[in-house]
Amino acid sequence: MGTTEPSLEQFFEDKKRVRNPLVPVGALMTAGVLTAGLISFRQGNSQLGQLLMRARVVVQGATVALMVGTAFYYGENPWKKSS
Repeated sequence: MGTTEPSLEQFFEDKKRVRNPLVPVGALMTAGVLTAGLISFRQGNSQLGQLLMRARVVVQGATVALMVGTAFYYGENPWKKSS
C-alpha cells in the first residue's frame, strides 16, 4: 500500500549526533549557581541571592547559545526544511 515510516529508534540510530562536552558543564554550572542563589535567599541574604540569580541567567543563556551554535556548526539546523 505504501512505505512505512521508520520508528523513532531507527531514526535516532541512523542520525549521528555530535556531542559538545561543554553543554553538560554549562548545565551543571547553571544548576550550581541556582542552588547557591536559593540557599542565599533561604539564609536571608537577598542581595547575594539576587546577584546569583542574575548570574544564573547569564550562564544559562551561554549554555543555550552553545547548544544552538553547536547545532548550526554541525549542520543540524532544526528550522531548515529537509528536502
